[in-house]
Amino acid sequence: MRADWKRRAFDKRASESREGGSSPAPSGRGAHLREKRTKVGLISLGCPKNVVDAERLLGRFLEAGHEPTSDPKQADILLVNTCGFKADAEAESRAAIAEMAALKAAHPGKRLIVTGCLAQRHGEKLREEIPAIDLLVGTTGHDHLLERLAIPISPMPAADFSLISEKAPRLLTTPPHVAYLKIAEGCDNPCTFCIIPRLRGPFRSRPPEEIVAEAEALAVGGVRELIVVSQDTTLYGRDLTPRLSLVDLLNRLERIPGVRWIRLMYLYPTLITDRLLDHIAASERILPYFDLPLQHADDGVLRRMRRAERAADLDRLIERIRSRLPEAVLRSVFITGFPGESEAEFATLRAFVVRSRFDHMGVFGYSDEPEAAAFALPDKVSVEVTEARRAELMTLQRAISREKLAGRVGQRMEMVIDGSEGAHVPRLVGRTTGQAWEIDGITRLEGRTPFAPGTFLPVVITASGDYDLKARQVGAAIVG
Repeated sequence: MRADWKRRAFDKRASESREGGSSPAPSGRGAHLREKRTKVGLISLGCPKNVVDAERLLGRFLEAGHEPTSDPKQADILLVNTCGFKADAEAESRAAIAEMAALKAAHPGKRLIVTGCLAQRHGEKLREEIPAIDLLVGTTGHDHLLERLAIPISPMPAADFSLISEKAPRLLTTPPHVAYLKIAEGCDNPCTFCIIPRLRGPFRSRPPEEIVAEAEALAVGGVRELIVVSQDTTLYGRDLTPRLSLVDLLNRLERIPGVRWIRLMYLYPTLITDRLLDHIAASERILPYFDLPLQHADDGVLRRMRRAERAADLDRLIERIRSRLPEAVLRSVFITGFPGESEAEFATLRAFVVRSRFDHMGVFGYSDEPEAAAFALPDKVSVEVTEARRAELMTLQRAISREKLAGRVGQRMEMVIDGSEGAHVPRLVGRTTGQAWEIDGITRLEGRTPFAPGTFLPVVITASGDYDLKARQVGAAIVG
């Protein structure tokens, strides 16, 4: 099942991990507490980093003996983990809160908890606006959430569920073979369009021992693809004592048995070193997949954004990556309509997109956030112009993607099975090394051979579309 990565509503997998288990109900006092367990439903919105936070929140409830449910009407606690990065994300979060508030009003006795970036951004003002909220917890304070709720804790037997735990319990909401691995929290970059440092605090690397222990636990639990995330992944380790680098961490992650793919996301462009590129090129597990949040390509706009790099730097970076890793897959994201963006500056960005030919690309219209430094900049671009420019770039990218994927036809690649689609005649679907979970396109497998999710196969690409591929198996399933 390919869930919407922006909204994981009352996670079905978490519910099934409890409701469909074979463990017998405990006897004595434990059995009595089992009958009284609070049921918890979760909605999580936003980026993969928020997904990890939501999984840890859900894990805390399960560790304390409370039961997840996929039915909001059955939930005693309605938990909404919000995103508040920009206007449309805030609107989506508010809509989810309002939906749960209405459910609470229709079913007295439920409790509504709101966590995450929107709670951090607005604090108690949010509860004043939505009185149905019983508890507000920002991006910190999760460790004491259960204490603040003052609900009974009835630890369940270890055989009753499976939690990944390193410092904090975690219940995965991704498929069993895929997991996000968050290696740091916060951000130090002064981008004028962004309020993440205000919401998440300064950049803080997790200790490598803690990350490796969590990754090992994930691998033991069946995870074969680790998706490494943070706000600035290439900055990892520079704030630690002794100072480390992302390469140092990757050296340790690559040695974990069972992990086949390691995918790196959020690679800040100015910190992609030749050492990192050479390490990825030599690695059998780190995918040559580069997620580069470049934001713009005109020097004037980049300067107003307070980005460290300039257009010439971006051209050199892309050339460096492709010269060392000709098979590299590049993803980026851009912003149109930033304050003062002229027709000439947009033309520079458009030319860069055409010249760079990214494999995957997203474009967002600028969102004027009062807490961001860019809010004070003059010469705002109209919503109409911003959207027209966004649509123009996406039209260009669609054609680029179609051409690049057509060039994959006939190539031999490796893919992982994620599940199936179609009710009457289900077809297996998955991803190649160049397709990130829930973000990029998918690959459909020809034939009817049943493979379990998490199976890796050698395939040849037989057809392509604008964003998706079709493939045929050409060898036995890959082991190890």
